[in-house]
Amino acid sequence: MTMLDDLTTAAAWPTAYPQGYAVVDVETTGLARDDRIVSAAVYRLDAQGNVEDHWYTLVNPERDPGPVWIHGLTSDALEGAPLFPEIAAEFAARLDGRVLVAHNAIFDWQMIAREYARAESAAPVRQRLCTIALAKQLALPLPNHKLESLAAHFGVEQRQAHNALDDARVLAEAFRPSLHAAAEQGVRLPLLECRPLTEWAASPAASPSPYPSSPYRSNSWRPSRKRPACPYPNPGRYETDKPLKQGMRVAFSGDTSVDRELLEDRTVEAGLHVATSVSRLTSLLVTNDPDAATSKTLKARSFGTPIVDEAAYTQLLRDVAPADG
Repeated sequence: MTMLDDLTTAAAWPTAYPQGYAVVDVETTGLARDDRIVSAAVYRLDAQGNVEDHWYTLVNPERDPGPVWIHGLTSDALEGAPLFPEIAAEFAARLDGRVLVAHNAIFDWQMIAREYARAESAAPVRQRLCTIALAKQLALPLPNHKLESLAAHFGVEQRQAHNALDDARVLAEAFRPSLHAAAEQGVRLPLLECRPLTEWAASPAASPSPYPSSPYRSNSWRPSRKRPACPYPNPGRYETDKPLKQGMRVAFSGDTSVDRELLEDRTVEAGLHVATSVSRLTSLLVTNDPDAATSKTLKARSFGTPIVDEAAYTQLLRDVAPADG
């Protein structure tokens, strides 16, 4: 592209589009609300998606680092890293006035917002953009919505998956052509409001219970959210030691450590169907208490539906096989 082409593109850029972006990736000790950030990276981009600079830091989570086999950061590696309050100002300066861009942005935003709330502050972010949502609006022909699939579509090389700096670089490089495609097609960017947390309670008070304590957080009742129909046919039941396959019907029962809505969102993004009940067509039931006499577990046992716990399921979600055909 020549300098003249750049000037022409900039002149024709939609005026409603933001003037700057902060492409973010954070690695964490886990997926729950009490988990902590262990590393963070930001690529700052201008209005056309060109890289201005980048920044990366380790963060001491003041606790066990969690899934070291995923992010590779051990307790020894994080021991001398700064605490989040010590990097909060620099992090904020790189987010200030920009749209936060991330792959599954709701997760990154929630983790960042909680860290700032713990530090009795707030991140200067007003809007976020999820690259999964943008890929869907552009109808990109992806086999799934993993970052590696988006990268492969745009010919971006992944060098170190689950390294915050490399994941942010990969996403920044894939976001620029996505942004240009949206501008050329007149696609409205899927911008959502970011609402910073105003307070944080690490251990909310709970009423005494006669039952043993559980490592899983209680989920309050909520009405089921209407979701679009799964575009893939149901391939049948899950088989042990094999990957999940797009189109499988997954039901959930009982409490989960990850917010249920986030877990269901990840299920849908992987190309699976969230089932609100258990039937003979259900591929898998996810529950942390398989011995509970709930209607779902009882039906699953009567139908011979496979049952796995949340930890096993989140690992399965990392490698969902594409639908047949």
